Amino acid sequence: MNDSVPEDEVPQTATAAEPGAPAEAVPEPAYDPAAPAPLNVPRVPSGNADVDARLDRLADADHLATDGHVEVYEDVHRGLRDALTALDVRPGVPAPTGRPGSAPQ
Repeated sequence: MNDSVPEDEVPQTATAAEPGAPAEAVPEPAYDPAAPAPLNVPRVPSGNADVDARLDRLADADHLATDGHVEVYEDVHRGLRDALTALDVRPGVPAPTGRPGSAPQ
């Protein structure tokens, strides 16, 4: 099968070398708006290594098509939720018992 187009069917375009011919703009390669493009949203470190690692994972969505973003967002959300839940589990300062000013028994 021959995919070539006969010369008489190829449209002729004017070039700068042809005197008196109107200048035609040479189209640049088409921009594909559906192609993945980074959002370039700045991420400021939180100071918590677990949270920062999850936030850095958001950059993975920059290289995926839109339908791939859901998986990244759900993973990040799950990780942030787990990090927040872990804050409630960690032992902290014990809560005071008794009334203020009363002697321990």
